[in-house]
Amino acid sequence: MQRIEESELIINSRGAIYHLDLRPEELADKIFLVGDPGRVAVVSKYFDRIEIKQQHREFISHTGFIGTQRYSVISTGIGTDNIDIVLNELDALVNIDFQSRTIKPELSSLQIIRLGTCGSLQKDIPVDSFVVSTHGLGIDNLLNFYRMEPRGAEQEILQAFITHTQLHQQFAHPAIASASGFLLKHFTGGYHPGITITCPGFYAPQGRILRLGLRLPDLIEKLTSFNFGPYRISNFEMETSAIYGLGSMLGHQCLSLNVVVANRISKTFSRNGLLAVEQLIEKSLERVRSIPL
Repeated sequence: MQRIEESELIINSRGAIYHLDLRPEELADKIFLVGDPGRVAVVSKYFDRIEIKQQHREFISHTGFIGTQRYSVISTGIGTDNIDIVLNELDALVNIDFQSRTIKPELSSLQIIRLGTCGSLQKDIPVDSFVVSTHGLGIDNLLNFYRMEPRGAEQEILQAFITHTQLHQQFAHPAIASASGFLLKHFTGGYHPGITITCPGFYAPQGRILRLGLRLPDLIEKLTSFNFGPYRISNFEMETSAIYGLGSMLGHQCLSLNVVVANRISKTFSRNGLLAVEQLIEKSLERVRSIPL
């Protein structure tokens, strides 16, 4: 097995992977990802006990127990560039031997669930409601750096999306990946299903105008009006496609759950976003506890 060099897999002086500052034994195999570092404690307060707390830059990790089940909650910060770091380092923690710097002969699969916020792209998905992403469709370009090919219905959805939006002409070629079917089936009632668009920014890439003009002034309308068979675009944010794409390629089960804090069609914003996030966390942790081990 080929050794991974020090410049490629960076391990610090305490034997932890560089950005997350976690050692393999400090990570659970069931993981919640949150964007906001302050949201880590909002999730871990539901743990019966916390055994590990680590922080490096925006990456805060708490690992503990709910009953006899061990969980980790980790903050990613904003954007697919950070997800690229987090997903690769999570995988390295379970699938690379840090002593020999080689890939383990038997690979492990993590369960990774994002608990985030988003903007709704449908009038009937109001603020403070919950969305479960059937697919992550990235217009951010990260996944194009990896050897990933859409499969089956993914390819058909992607081609229809490109034809509908024409986003491939001057911008990054869109990429698509699916949620874990195993996890998705546990999050039906109470969550609006749909395709989540992952954007490379918050303002122009999401159709917002402050002082700068837009290259795509009709972006919102094109996203809202897209549908393919039973699928439509429900929301957009800045992480899901990278989680689904990298997770799928690495063999992990991933799901993205988001609470709507802004409805871009009705032009409304949540009156209490912190409470809405708390409600998403409570409901989703209850669902997670019901998933068979």
